Amino acid sequence: MSRGTFFFMGREIVFRPGETIAAALAAEGVMQLGADGLGQPTRYFCGIGACQGCVARVDGIARETCLTPARDGMQVESMEGGYV
Repeated sequence: MSRGTFFFMGREIVFRPGETIAAALAAEGVMQLGADGLGQPTRYFCGIGACQGCVARVDGIARETCLTPARDGMQVESMEGGYV
């Protein structure tokens, strides 16, 4: 089975074909995606895009990580630039 990698806050994350960013992060033990504008932790929660709790910057664009397929080489950062 082939695998790809992307980067979350500079950390290399391995993913399987067809996996979302959030699923790949969870598989690597990353449960918090950073902080929101109020400094509260953001995280993967509903998995269907309803809560927007997993929004992060993906190659500079705000995306729901639970809906966004992982791509080789992508850069994923927290929305506020900090990591909780």
